[in-house]
Amino acid sequence: MKKRAETRIYPGGVAVAAVMLALTAGYLAAAETGAPSNAAKIVDPEVNGVETAVLAQAPNVPPPITRKHAAKVIVNLEVREVTKRLADGVGFAFWTFGGDVPGSFIRIREGDQVEFHLNNHQNNKMPHNIDLHAVTGPGGGAAASITLPGRSSQFSFKALNPGLYVYHCETAPVGMHIGNGMYGLILVEPKEGLSPVDREYYLMQGEFYTSGAHGEAGLQQFDLGKAVDKRPPYVVFNGAVGSLSDDRAITAKVGEKVRIFVGNGGPNLTASFHVIGEIFDTVYQDGGAQPTHNVQIAAIPPGGAAIVEFRVEVPGTYLLVDHAIFHGLDKGALGMLKVEGPQNGAIYSGKEADTPYIGRALEAGSDSEKRSAELKAAGKQEINNPKIADSSKEIQIQKGKQVFLQTCFACHQANGEGVPDQIPPLAHSDFLMNPANRERIIRGVLMGQSDEMVVNGKTYKNTMIPLGYLTDEQVANVLTYARNNWGNFGDAISMEEVKKLRKNVVGTFSVDGHSGKN
Repeated sequence: MKKRAETRIYPGGVAVAAVMLALTAGYLAAAETGAPSNAAKIVDPEVNGVETAVLAQAPNVPPPITRKHAAKVIVNLEVREVTKRLADGVGFAFWTFGGDVPGSFIRIREGDQVEFHLNNHQNNKMPHNIDLHAVTGPGGGAAASITLPGRSSQFSFKALNPGLYVYHCETAPVGMHIGNGMYGLILVEPKEGLSPVDREYYLMQGEFYTSGAHGEAGLQQFDLGKAVDKRPPYVVFNGAVGSLSDDRAITAKVGEKVRIFVGNGGPNLTASFHVIGEIFDTVYQDGGAQPTHNVQIAAIPPGGAAIVEFRVEVPGTYLLVDHAIFHGLDKGALGMLKVEGPQNGAIYSGKEADTPYIGRALEAGSDSEKRSAELKAAGKQEINNPKIADSSKEIQIQKGKQVFLQTCFACHQANGEGVPDQIPPLAHSDFLMNPANRERIIRGVLMGQSDEMVVNGKTYKNTMIPLGYLTDEQVANVLTYARNNWGNFGDAISMEEVKKLRKNVVGTFSVDGHSGKN
């Protein structure tokens, strides 16, 4: 068997295999000479006036185009290599168009003559170029835009086809440049413009192939092996875990029409974009002219895009997810749309009843009955003298917040208030902070909760699903986070406490598939 190449992690772009550079070798030679194209400048009689494009960073978009004629539009886009937050405690060396991931949103009109300037910042280390899927011409502009650090390249194109298009770097190795964040969207509005809406937002999904596992702290490097094998530790919206959550959530008011420009930078995985609790009234796949209606999920391949539109009728927090659900809930592709306004009980009532239900009884002596008895017995076990985990309380709280946002907040809400009459609050919770309940709350995470509980004087009878797939560290951290937020102040839950209880809980497991181990 032929040995696979050893170099699979690329710190700052060094050690790039020569075969992968072949794609851009000719481009680089032209860039080094600075030779301009021999193509003659053509004056387009349909073009009237000159303007500089207004660019915007996600989740914002430039304002709609109101002019009724084609114009010459000058686009200035700067490439920046920057180190930024990927997740709490996790940094990554991003390569970007405009300083952020995704790159700046570009908005032009069908028929426009675009003069494009790609500027590679002098502090960068790598050559870069751009392939705009909206361009008709070799490489989508890539051949004309290969640019060394400290240089600027210029080319022009006519926007022939309306639609929403991805742009990305096409410098070899292409997958590495895209995987480091080099992608964005360009909208070519049709001549008649888009229909008016109340809100417009910009969102792109992308994968990040870090050398460390998901949540591993520190500055992470790009891992080529994981990228080739399609094993991303992170799948996120807008370049980072939590980029559209809490105070960074997008917003709307009841009755408003919302339009989201959604792209998939890839480089490998299809995005299944879904807003939990909404149906897309209209979806334009790739921004095309033929819309589809009443759509639950917009499936977007790598390098593709879609425009989704919907009207919000009910207030509340709506989750934006990749419905390849582990991408959303475990790898980071999760966001929020917060809608304010009056309730509308005719459309959605909320919970109307919670009545007793008795299903088929367990047969005496059956495996199910024995298993139920074992679980109840295990739940009565107590732990003496718990040890404090190595992590400091503050570190646990920060790590626990990430687990909460990915796993818990859909039910317990970002403010810890839960759902009235259904899910008990974590905020100011006497149950959570009662020392007598310490083991019960750990068991509740590991094996679920179905017993009646009284929280702040109110009785709750709902069921909590088991989360035994979380590691001992994740369980300890998320409980420590909950016990030290929203008016709660308590000591840390330790990994040792969770580990001892897990050994006595039948059927729980951790992420490596081994019972009671991390």
